Amino acid sequence: MKQQVKTKGIVLREVKTGESDRILTILTPDSGMISAAAKGAQRLKSKLFAATGLFCYSEFLLFPSKNLYIVDEATPIEVFFDLRSSVEGMSLAVYLSELMGTLAPEGEEAVPQLRLLLNSLALICRGRNLYQIKVVCELRALSQAGYMPDLVACESCGSYEGDAFYFDVAGGGLLCAECAARGGWQPNLSAAQLAAMRHILYSSDEKAFGFTLSDEAMRRLSALTTAYVVRQLDHRFRSLDFLQTVLP
Repeated sequence: MKQQVKTKGIVLREVKTGESDRILTILTPDSGMISAAAKGAQRLKSKLFAATGLFCYSEFLLFPSKNLYIVDEATPIEVFFDLRSSVEGMSLAVYLSELMGTLAPEGEEAVPQLRLLLNSLALICRGRNLYQIKVVCELRALSQAGYMPDLVACESCGSYEGDAFYFDVAGGGLLCAECAARGGWQPNLSAAQLAAMRHILYSSDEKAFGFTLSDEAMRRLSALTTAYVVRQLDHRFRSLDFLQTVLP
């Protein structure tokens, strides 16, 4: 007889089926991405209703079935209610969840991915700069999935410092302004933006969001990291298309 599985996780996607059921995509720390059926969870009086909605971080008691898990019990830990206080914040949350759902592993540990998403959603709720949250989550999520860019130094001459650099979204490498010019490229990173990217990638989870940039520099960096996401994954996210209409 199969044993029940107890785990924590955040609901990245919910699909309503039938009159009252939900099929959930859940990011868990132990098994990465899993699918689970929550029977009757659409009913307001259901004991599963509050813990199985979109973005609910809950403790689940699951029963393994043939193709997916069955949710026996679910207790909410954090529902991130304040995500719904703005269109911009909610749109970013949807995009980051789709991004994480694309990058997170299945059947493997996903503790860093879960921690990153939970921290990002909490900061959205607290009213932190949305561009900054987006940049950090994009870069660290890609790095965790094996797409970490090389920002140590210019890949041509080895220069570490400079007023401007060129970041290659196709190769993930870095060129100083002089080497970029020889190749016919224009710098797209200031020294401050490069320092921010290095901080995001090389600092601890607790310090990843601890940097500052001007509003304009942050917006430009956000556009660059999104270009890196799209190029590396060769995928266009539907949620990103909408996000860019409210958070250009």
